[in-house]
Amino acid sequence: MTHQCQLLDRRSQPTLAIHTRSPVQGLPQVLGSAWGAILQYAGRMGVQPSGPPFVAYHNMDMQDLDLEIGFPFAHALNGEGELLPGEIPGGRAAGCLHVGPYDQLGAAYEALQKWLEANGYTPSGVAYEFYLNDPQTTPPDELQTQVVFPLL
Repeated sequence: MTHQCQLLDRRSQPTLAIHTRSPVQGLPQVLGSAWGAILQYAGRMGVQPSGPPFVAYHNMDMQDLDLEIGFPFAHALNGEGELLPGEIPGGRAAGCLHVGPYDQLGAAYEALQKWLEANGYTPSGVAYEFYLNDPQTTPPDELQTQVVFPLL
């Protein structure tokens, strides 16, 4: 698949997220548990996410990923316990859409990195993945993930 990379101008979004660490092999369980806890809390508060679930990767150490797992909301929420209010930063970013299995997302990262270098942009160091459809109901070859690097 070819990845179309582009410059984005994103607005900031309030989030509710869980900050944790996990090896890459543990992601399915960690993500499902975190998103479930956030949705339960949001349900108790009578609110719904305003966009798709996301993961912010603060590093790329596959044995010890530093993760922020959450959802954007229209308004800031207080959170409780490990559910922390936060924000997806606004401003310039670079992004591309990956269509296909999650285990092939590396190709999107490579394409985005090459695009950044070719166009003279510097990423902030955090990578976001936005999961645009549900892996429980979508065939792996049709999964859509937007990969976004905020820019310095």
